[in-house]
Amino acid sequence: MEQTVTTRDLYNALRDRLALEWVAGEAGGHRSLGNVEDGPTLAGPLNFIHPNRIQVIGHAEAEYLDEMPAEARREAVLRLFEIVPAAVVLADGVGADALLMAQAEGTSTPLLRTPFPIGELLEHLQYYSSIALAERVTLHGVFLEVLGMGVLITGDAAVGKSELALELISRGNRLIADDAAMFSRIAPDIISGTCPPVLQDFLEVRGLGIVNIRAMFGDSAIKRNKYLRLIVRLRRMTDAELATVDRLSGCHDNRPVLGLQVPEVTIPVAPGRNMAILVETAVRNHMLKLKGYDASTAFIETQREAVIGDLGDED
Repeated sequence: MEQTVTTRDLYNALRDRLALEWVAGEAGGHRSLGNVEDGPTLAGPLNFIHPNRIQVIGHAEAEYLDEMPAEARREAVLRLFEIVPAAVVLADGVGADALLMAQAEGTSTPLLRTPFPIGELLEHLQYYSSIALAERVTLHGVFLEVLGMGVLITGDAAVGKSELALELISRGNRLIADDAAMFSRIAPDIISGTCPPVLQDFLEVRGLGIVNIRAMFGDSAIKRNKYLRLIVRLRRMTDAELATVDRLSGCHDNRPVLGLQVPEVTIPVAPGRNMAILVETAVRNHMLKLKGYDASTAFIETQREAVIGDLGDED
């Protein structure tokens, strides 16, 4: 899904971290930074041939402009703003002269300034763009950090997701988002999940209504974001469906999320089952698989060796 992120969004997000000063052109704060399909070159040093959405002027670029004859420099500055960048950022504490400020105001182009060196500024801008412009999707379920791993608990309505989440939180795990978790693909193999601001800290539990997890359990019970590593699907099953479950390997599959295949385990829901322990066990088992150990494979190999051993004793 294409994201609409403006220069003002960027300014608000990085203002304190980069000590950003909005020098001129505030009327252009609505300019879009682009979208994820535009490629990685959101920001870069001053470039007229392949212009960046954010044109950055550091010491080297400022010296390049200053060494030009007055008329050539004026034409270069005019051309810079004719490109219609999302913003022009002065790095390394470079000052804004009257021409830059006049063009920024006249074209409503945001002109920002930071004392940070250009290299560090570009790192922050690229990291911000990878998060803000990433492809996103909202998934129904409860997203938690379970034993240090990002786990999305899904299932039909009233299957017990929130009650399970509450029990997991009481066992020391942490809530990220309830009901509608937002996921973004921030790298080729990484999906990061977070909570919409309006839902932050809250969990809906049937019979209790809305509860504030931070107020009840403290700040340590809340996690701002986490990489999605496992999906746990809660499912009510009939006796006939339970009979089809592979008793050695269980119900494991992959679910496509933003183009990536995320491991999914299905846990049957039934009265008397301790779902919190089952979820934690599923997470521990997945951790072992990531390290190359599969319990069902090890079990089968042990049985095979035992049978071979018994046949050898008979000989």
